[in-house]
Amino acid sequence: MIKKQILTLAILFSVGAFAKPVTVEMVDLGSNQVVGTVTITKSEYGAVFTPDLKGLPAGVHGFHLHENASCDSVVKNAKTILGGAAGGHYDPKGTDQHGTPWSDDNHLGDLPALYVDASGTATQPVLAPRVELSKPRTKSSDVTNRALMIHAGGDNHSDHPARLGGGGARIVCGVIK
Repeated sequence: MIKKQILTLAILFSVGAFAKPVTVEMVDLGSNQVVGTVTITKSEYGAVFTPDLKGLPAGVHGFHLHENASCDSVVKNAKTILGGAAGGHYDPKGTDQHGTPWSDDNHLGDLPALYVDASGTATQPVLAPRVELSKPRTKSSDVTNRALMIHAGGDNHSDHPARLGGGGARIVCGVIK
């Protein structure tokens, strides 16, 4: 009986069943003020991003994993881009396509849109079915050393009519360590 329990635990550890939750401090890129956190947990259906944010513009916002672990601004063509050092949407397969969180032919960093209520609060979790907090045998994660970004506008999960879902400027960012 004990051997069977040890074997079960070994299997669970090897497939990452005990991936630790990750809490990300989110900062308003305009004011540098902390607006709350997003906790990322593993479920049997994918990664769950649970926000606890306040002081955001009401409505639906683009929500993405970006390739670099930085929220710093950059200057490009003599224009300051808030959060520009985060790079583009995380795209390990090099698809160069923006799309839905559940399809395989687009950026892995394309998350479901984030809803902010009329009081400026976001608490509704979103599920990213392809994002993994731990990968068996590689001990890696899709979220480690990335930036989590909230954009000014919504996201239509397409490159049409506007590239990258039309989400607009980067307004809130957090570095995932």
